[in-house]
Amino acid sequence: QRFELRLRYSGSPGPRTSRWGRIGWEELADGVLVASQPTGAPTWFPCNDRPAAKATYRIELTAEECYTVVVTGDLVDRQTSSGRTTWTFLQPVPTATYLVAAHIGRYRSEELPLRVPGAVHYPAADRAHVMAELAPLPAMLAVFEDRFGPYPLDRFDVVVTPDPLEIPLESQGMAVFGTNHLDGAGAWERLVAHELAHQWFGNSVGVARWRDIWLNEGFCCYAEWLWSEASGGTTCHQQARHFRALLADLPQDLVISDPGPDLLFDDRVYKRGALTLHAVRRTVGDDAFFALLRAWTVSRRHGTATSADFTGFARETTGYQLDPLFAEWLDRAPLPKLPPRSRRD
Repeated sequence: QRFELRLRYSGSPGPRTSRWGRIGWEELADGVLVASQPTGAPTWFPCNDRPAAKATYRIELTAEECYTVVVTGDLVDRQTSSGRTTWTFLQPVPTATYLVAAHIGRYRSEELPLRVPGAVHYPAADRAHVMAELAPLPAMLAVFEDRFGPYPLDRFDVVVTPDPLEIPLESQGMAVFGTNHLDGAGAWERLVAHELAHQWFGNSVGVARWRDIWLNEGFCCYAEWLWSEASGGTTCHQQARHFRALLADLPQDLVISDPGPDLLFDDRVYKRGALTLHAVRRTVGDDAFFALLRAWTVSRRHGTATSADFTGFARETTGYQLDPLFAEWLDRAPLPKLPPRSRRD
């Protein structure tokens, strides 16, 4: 039966210390950011903090009127009274708790020139650098829609914090960078591609359990390689050979289908996950591989999945017996060799 549960609560939000560092609601030098992956959402709202427990949201947040507030979802109302502004956001798309974000800062907002609605929110003094770094976004979106299928969410926003960040962050329909990432030097373009790809892999098609994080990060790492290939840079196969050689010199003690909590975000999960996809591509050929990715994002849109869901779907969709390949790449620690190129190519 359908029912409605209302919780009344209060408190002062703040970050929590975890094995992955400080996560959740965190104050900047002048503002706030929320970075909840994987277990930081309860630092600012009551929730069943499991990746499979997707929900819809209506969020009201009040701040001094000199601040811009950016929250997951669509801005549906903004009311100012006595120097304070209440911002109301509605997120009708089922969203995992860790992907709900709030950002407060002295930001300038500007629409992004994309096929879907979206805006970039940034410190005004950094406009030239930020806009130069985000210039490839329309082309990236076109490439990814061709490879992965239609953009699966209602909008795409970018927040650029004045404080430096260790890594960029994804949230539902949003990517967050520090000014150290979008500094005008062009060194972080691959991460812009990575965070955009998360809107398909991780945000629309989410993991049902954290042990299958390669379904998020391996796919988005491979998206970096696809963008490089499509934009005239290093090809996917060149990237795959390079990173396989690097992984071969590292300890062979990680099983990416279950890396364990301490190694959940180990770079080997990202790179070996991407190599797994490249091995599938080499085996089935480009046409079947990209048809598989497009069918996957459509069939699981706004849902969740496990590794077994994907491997079974890949076998059925391509018509190839891929179980031995997936067992080698996902379920065993020793690093396999890349398969020869498919005759279909």
